[in-house]
Amino acid sequence: MHAWPASEVPALPGQGLPLRIYDTATSSVREVVPTGPTARLYVCGITPYDATHLGHAATYTTFDLVQRVWKDAGHDVLYVQNVTDVDDPLLERAVATGQDWTVLAERETALFREDMTALRMLPPAHYIGAVESIPWIVPLVQRLLASGAAYEVDGDVYFSVESDPRFGEVSGLTREQMLPVFAERGGDPERPGKKNPLDALLWLAARPGEPAWETELGHGRPGWHIECVAIALQFLGMDFDIQGGGSDLSFPHHEMGAAHAQVALGEHPYARAYVHAGMVGLDGHKMSKSRGNLVFVSALRRDGVDPAAIRLALLAHHYRSDWEWTPADLDTALTRLAAWRDAVSRPDGPSAQALLAEVRAALADDLDAPAALAAVDRWAAAARADGGEDTGAPGLVSRTVDALLGVAL
Repeated sequence: MHAWPASEVPALPGQGLPLRIYDTATSSVREVVPTGPTARLYVCGITPYDATHLGHAATYTTFDLVQRVWKDAGHDVLYVQNVTDVDDPLLERAVATGQDWTVLAERETALFREDMTALRMLPPAHYIGAVESIPWIVPLVQRLLASGAAYEVDGDVYFSVESDPRFGEVSGLTREQMLPVFAERGGDPERPGKKNPLDALLWLAARPGEPAWETELGHGRPGWHIECVAIALQFLGMDFDIQGGGSDLSFPHHEMGAAHAQVALGEHPYARAYVHAGMVGLDGHKMSKSRGNLVFVSALRRDGVDPAAIRLALLAHHYRSDWEWTPADLDTALTRLAAWRDAVSRPDGPSAQALLAEVRAALADDLDAPAALAAVDRWAAAARADGGEDTGAPGLVSRTVDALLGVAL
């Protein structure tokens, strides 16, 4: 599966700072410096229906900033993202709308690519679908079965959470807290025959009318969590730098993924840090496919909204915060974009070196994009009010905003 084209990242003078970012597993902001020249990042991708809503866009903007900070600090970045192109929610939507599930997945994935391109998201080096990862999933499940960490229930294969003594270290949740969340987010705690209500599905035996593949595990398809594990291990290996996604993935998805990998390989940790973006709401509720309270990037673009303004509206909120989208977000972003473009179109301005340092410092400090935006606001206001003597400043500001914030002026 192919990703989307990369936009050029302008070169900036000097070098950026090490990234400090909030790690869910340690409940702390800490420095995440790659162990080698290449930073390794895995971000969980979409299940391709109802793409791309602003909740998606906010999450991928977060990890686009991570890439930009790392690159500015002198690292290469190996970024991997999946597409869950076969799963119960996708199949249910296909049935409800009378569409072929493969057509639905392909159409929504193509739309997602278009939106990512418009928003200037740096693409993953490997963009992998669940279906194409089945050859890597099957041996992992076999390994877990052979070790006794997995077992069968009526042909389905489950992972035993009791096999991982570290289970719970990613989310920090207790068993009592896990159970209702597991049920809400795709788990089946009430299924008869399971050893533990929290045990997660690794392989689903074929059901009538549902897609399935013939493998050494029998005729069936993979579970959700093992998909990401297989892809991450294939391209990144263990101990990669950041596992990322929305905050609703910390449990069960990232907790289960870490357990699957650590038990299968007998190594720890799966990822060195777990980074989660907050939820975006609308009309008093989190944007969700089930509720249908979604604002789509493609719809805003069709209405003529500049993608740079959409991106600025997302950057105006700290990535870890939960927030609610309102028309005022877009109005503020459009006003800001116009002011910045006016400022950098002038023949000179105040020195931009201090601004570059301020933007770098803000983003390196737990991706504080709102502080970075405020710094550019101050420079733009000064440039528009008084100008300056530095003829190179507008160009450097434009490159800074493009390279570090992903906004083309």
